[in-house]
This record gives sequence, structure tokens and C-alpha cells, in this order.
Amino acid sequence: MAWAGAVFLSAVTTVVVPRGVPVRLTRIVFLTTRWFFRLRSRLADTYEERDRAMALYAPLTLIILPVVWLTLTLLGFTAMFWSLGVRPVRAAFVISGSSLLTLGFSRAPDLPTTVLAFGEAVLGLILLALLITYLPSIYSAFSRREHEVAMVTILAGSPPSPGELLLRFHEIKGLDTLEEEVWKPWLDWFVDVEESHTSFSALPFFRSPRPERSWVTAAGVVLDTGSIYASSLDLPRDPAAELCIRSGYVALRTIADLYSIPYDPSVSPDDPISVARDEFDALYDQLAEAGLPMKADRDQAWRDFKGWRVNYDTVLVIMAGFVMAPYAPWISDRSPAGAHRPPIQWVRRKM
Repeated sequence: MAWAGAVFLSAVTTVVVPRGVPVRLTRIVFLTTRWFFRLRSRLADTYEERDRAMALYAPLTLIILPVVWLTLTLLGFTAMFWSLGVRPVRAAFVISGSSLLTLGFSRAPDLPTTVLAFGEAVLGLILLALLITYLPSIYSAFSRREHEVAMVTILAGSPPSPGELLLRFHEIKGLDTLEEEVWKPWLDWFVDVEESHTSFSALPFFRSPRPERSWVTAAGVVLDTGSIYASSLDLPRDPAAELCIRSGYVALRTIADLYSIPYDPSVSPDDPISVARDEFDALYDQLAEAGLPMKADRDQAWRDFKGWRVNYDTVLVIMAGFVMAPYAPWISDRSPAGAHRPPIQWVRRKM
């Protein structure tokens, strides 16, 4: 009974509970299938081939997960039928399978086993219903996520970069339109992704329809664009840009907590980041040559950029490797695939 109850609680926690609650059984299933997919991806000659293989990882695991739930429930009730006197074990297994899948080809011999069979049938129907309701919800969240990811490709090129995004707005629409077309939509996007990607723990591994796109690299480009805007452009302060950065790094940290990705929650503006000074200077010169209004004190601009980037630098780089994101400068180009493997056991972060 405890075995079946634990499996049912695992399913309910994974599917129904609207918050990021780590479940050991779910993690075991995802880590096991990920191991096989990683072996397959190592045989790929190009990133496109690896992306095509990994695109099946999350959807296939979601199909395997209810099979695991049903199988463990079947074994648990087989043991319960056996304890009630159904002999041999094969007969107990047949009654359990008939009850769980509501096939009805094998009947329980007495009242206690009949009650147990009814309970198992109800449990099996609930598990299947959970999957049926789970898939539309997760694909709805996926569709909302990918809309803005596709927009980043249009606005920031492929692979996307913060410099390209700023240059295109400067030349086509004007930097004053960033608030309405980037900062505010992405503030809402980060809030939605924080909620959906922790409630549906498989969603971060759902890959974009095109191999050159990724929700992680798109988020990183928007955050870097906001950091450059707030630190280096000689324009009036835009609170919307700063709120967008904050919503972004809060979302990434919350998702990182779910997978026990390590980071320092109390960073200092002087802490090192993965972007080098010469990389920042190259982008600064590129924007200045294109006519963007740059702050005269480059050293202060660099310190301010570091102060913004340090809030999300670690989680962004590790998460890019975690989901095997495609190439993007300042993000996945410095994040080896498989940089972090989530533990099966939940590790509570010390505050």
C-alpha cells in the first residue's frame, strides 16, 4: 500500500501541484533516458544532428513516465493481492493487471480482493487522466514561450547577439521603442517562464522548432541587451529595462533552484563574470562606430555592465550547457554541454 501510495503521490506532485517540487522518481526517469540520449548525441557529427536527436528527449520521457507509474503500481498491487491470499504470484499479477487497465478478463475471488481491484482500477484511470490533462497544458506553455524566442531571432539575428539587437533598433525603429517592444513583453515572458518551467519540470528540455533557437540563449540576449543599455548607452535611465533584467535573473535563479544548479545568491558587482573586458570593449567600439550614443567613461560602463551581468552570469552559462543550447556569443559559447547534472536527491539550498 505504501509503495502504490508513493507512486501516486509522485504522479500528483509532478503533474498537479502548481509549483516546482522535486520528485525523486521523476528525476530518476529523466536522468536515465537522458543518459541514453547523450550516448546517441555523441555519435552526431553536427549540432543539427544532435539537436534532432535531443528533440525527442523530453517528449519521449513524458510518455515513458506514466508507463513507469503504471508499472510500479501494477507491481505494488500484485504484492497486495498476493498478501490477501491470491496464489501463485502469476495469478496475483494477472488480477492486478486486469484491474489496473480495466480489462476485466480476471475476477477477484472474494470481497477484500474485489475492493482492492476497484481501488486499483480507479487509481489507473486517475493516472491516465493526469497524463491526458498534462500534455495540453505543457504544450500551451511551450507555444507561449516560443513566440518571443522566435521574435528574438528576427530582432537580434541568428545566432542572436545583444549588439545586433541594439543596432537593428537603432537603424530601423529607434532605441526609444525598446521599452514597448522588448522590455515590457520580456518582463511578462520571464514571469510566465518562471511559473511554467518550474510547474512543468520537463518544459526546459523541450527544444525550439528550429535548431538555431533556444529559450536560454534568447533570454541571455535580452538580459545582455538590457545590461548594455543600462550601463553603456548615454540615454535617460529606463526603469523598464532594469525591471526586465531583474525579472530575468529571478526567473533563471528560480529554475536553477529546481535543478539544484549552484550559484551565489549574494553576488557582488566586483565578482568575476564569464565575459572578458576585451569582448565588452569590442562591442562598445562596434556600437560607437554605428552611431549609438555611448557613455564617455568606458571604465565605468564596464563596471556597471559587470554589476548587472553578475546577477545572472553563472545560472545562464550553466543552464545553456544543461539544455545543450545552440551557439550564441557570451552564452553557450562558454558553456560545455552537460556542465551540470541535477542530483536525484533534492538538495535544499542554504540561505
